[in-house]
Amino acid sequence: MKRILNHKQTIKEWLKAVSITFFIVLFIRAFCFEITTVSSPSMEKDLLTGDYLIINKLSYGPRIPNTILSLPFANQKWFSSLITLPYLRLFGSPDVERNDVVVFNFPQDTTYPIDHRTYFIKRCVALPGDLLKIIDGKIFINNTLSDSSLFTQYNYHIKSDTILDSLFIVKYHLTEGGKISDNNDYSFSLTQALVDTLKSKSFISVVEKNNEKKELWDEFVFPFNQHYKWNVDNYGALKIPSKGDIIKLDSTNLCLYEQIISLHEHNTLSFKNDSIFINDTYTTNYIIKQNYYFM
Repeated sequence: MKRILNHKQTIKEWLKAVSITFFIVLFIRAFCFEITTVSSPSMEKDLLTGDYLIINKLSYGPRIPNTILSLPFANQKWFSSLITLPYLRLFGSPDVERNDVVVFNFPQDTTYPIDHRTYFIKRCVALPGDLLKIIDGKIFINNTLSDSSLFTQYNYHIKSDTILDSLFIVKYHLTEGGKISDNNDYSFSLTQALVDTLKSKSFISVVEKNNEKKELWDEFVFPFNQHYKWNVDNYGALKIPSKGDIIKLDSTNLCLYEQIISLHEHNTLSFKNDSIFINDTYTTNYIIKQNYYFM
């Protein structure tokens, strides 16, 4: 009998220890630190696909979970929006600096609540109030050429006399791009150092930077409107909205702000007979409610 009681007491102590440990880990993951992996090559050569990262949630202030009826450690699975909390950050500095590498929930992933949206890892290029331009692939912030990293990559057309086999591709870390024709034409994202290396190969005849011409409209580039004939190499000027900005709205520039007004600042927006209505009220102006960043 005594042995059975000791056995039950041991189980209770183990369950208590496991429960306390679980809630400590849950608290740390929710408010302090979290581990994630780099899932795409878009940040190479700074971060490699598959790298493990520790997210410091204290940097910009820990965020209160929005969906409290969620299964821990299961992003985008087994959650309920029946009870939600407003977006709120606790202590800490909310100031993001230019060139900070930031982990954030993808804003367009509106199928899920904010705290269940896909993690994106990007570099902050422009801050609230900044004027952003891209001219021939070079970034200008407030009409000043932005500092370029040694690891900045551009897209290049490569013409080879022979097939670039898998060993060659692995050796030179050609992770973004691939073959684009049966005549040994390739398109890869390259750093300047890698450009110089490939140009030195006798069997590579062409290493030429791809550059989309000015006024060549790319329909897949924000704001996805032909009034703004922008592309990835020639973009802007675009002023990044900041809290308190008063935006004069019209039928041309509405495409720049419609997602901010309706999606991110939760207003109803409609456009009727060349007139703009916000929350069913005719208006020609809108006051930005929060800061925005260009990543």
